[in-house]
Amino acid sequence: MEILLLERLVPEAQAWLEARHQVACRPDLADDPGALRRELYNVQSVVLPRKVSITRELLDFAPVLRAVARTSDGTEDTDLEACRDRKVRVIVATNAHVRSNAEFLLASLLSLYRRGVAGDRPAVSGAGRELHSSVVGLFGLAPSAHAFALMLAALGARLIGYDPAVHSTAPIWQRLGVRPVGLQDLVAQSDAVAVQVLYASRYEGFVNDKVLAHCKPGQVWVGTTRSALFQHEALAKALADGRIEAALLDNVEPGFVARGSPLHALPNLVLTHRIGSDTRESHVRASWHVAQRLDGILSRPRSGNTQFDNLISGPMGLEGGDSGFGRR
Repeated sequence: MEILLLERLVPEAQAWLEARHQVACRPDLADDPGALRRELYNVQSVVLPRKVSITRELLDFAPVLRAVARTSDGTEDTDLEACRDRKVRVIVATNAHVRSNAEFLLASLLSLYRRGVAGDRPAVSGAGRELHSSVVGLFGLAPSAHAFALMLAALGARLIGYDPAVHSTAPIWQRLGVRPVGLQDLVAQSDAVAVQVLYASRYEGFVNDKVLAHCKPGQVWVGTTRSALFQHEALAKALADGRIEAALLDNVEPGFVARGSPLHALPNLVLTHRIGSDTRESHVRASWHVAQRLDGILSRPRSGNTQFDNLISGPMGLEGGDSGFGRR
């Protein structure tokens, strides 16, 4: 079998693949680990939903596997080292979700500025705010931040930014119209902080008491990065004592606000579960991205070079054909 789909692609992209390759669609295998392992033995490529982790153990059951693919935009559930060792290519539709995540961040920020609009958060007394002339701090330069910065600039916001992996002299800051600052200054000067860090395990608990001690009064936070970036107790205290007026976070891990967590039942914390990237348009872009990459891999002989096909390329880290940003 050339392609095993545990997640359906949009019909047009799936039909295009089926006309070129042997394809089996088995979404049921995502909930049956034993059956999945048995099915992988003769599979050359597989498209997996986010809930199925790619581990070294799983790869042991797939001796002829050439590629693993996801239509989602993260690699946190993928053992990249194991894939490299097995010469299995990793396809992630990162740029397919740039626009959808950027629009989600903008919608989240606007909803918190117009108090009481977001989710079940109770209305707060007093007038809302406008983004025009507000200082928005971009915490992280993930691809969605590039599109988000252009949206904010068009609305008249003033932009400052910090990324632990990007030097303050890097040309990207000037290209985006963002003034680079240290993390302490970003938190102290921003009316709103948008978090879209490309997460790595070394950033766990990165936003802690020391960082949040400098919050500008009345500040709001929005984010699409993993919630593990936040130290739970520190965020809870900042939300409880008013340093952060409200926060709206996507991409939260299980247990983040479970009973017993200091964040449990806080009225000014709104959580969504990875819906930032979930739009019809992003599904189309992601499906075609995966379909075309799989076709390219399976249509040529297997080589000894392993590549990780994240396609963060083009101007400002965007590839127009995948991101959809700037297209009509």
